[in-house]
Amino acid sequence: MSVSLLGAAAPGFDRPLAVLEACHGRIAKQCDTLDKLLAHLPVHGADAQAQQAARAVLAYFDTAAVQHHDDEERNLFPLLEQAGAPGACDLVEALTLEHDELALLWRRLRVELQQIGSGAASALDAALTQRFIALNRSHLEFENTHVLPLARQVLGAAEIERLGRAMAARRGVTFAI
Repeated sequence: MSVSLLGAAAPGFDRPLAVLEACHGRIAKQCDTLDKLLAHLPVHGADAQAQQAARAVLAYFDTAAVQHHDDEERNLFPLLEQAGAPGACDLVEALTLEHDELALLWRRLRVELQQIGSGAASALDAALTQRFIALNRSHLEFENTHVLPLARQVLGAAEIERLGRAMAARRGVTFAI
């Protein structure tokens, strides 16, 4: 376990399911920021605060969110399928399709956020933004209430360790268990 500069304990790759769950919390916070930005822009336009929020959301969804989905698709989902988890194949297919839809929505929303981040535009497509937020929230809720508990139930210590090592290696981190 590592401690962030803000003092909150962050799970380490020795607890990879907790790492994924913590990432879900960060995605939810970025969705909250998008919600606030959507309400902020009609009143204040692309002021400094809006630009900063847009850049923060861009930075997160361009890097950490992409890595998160990649961790799930390359590492967690195959382990669930290999473990013979009930309905794992259907579950993995549905979640992968949602990841694809989120990526599509992100590509469209990203262009608007880049313009706000640079001060060149002062509006977001509300329907697109709300769809992106809603799909993220429902996706996170499903993973937190179904996928992660299933993983905790069916994966053994060796699979959990392999998942943690794969996630750490992707980030150039080594750890001892």
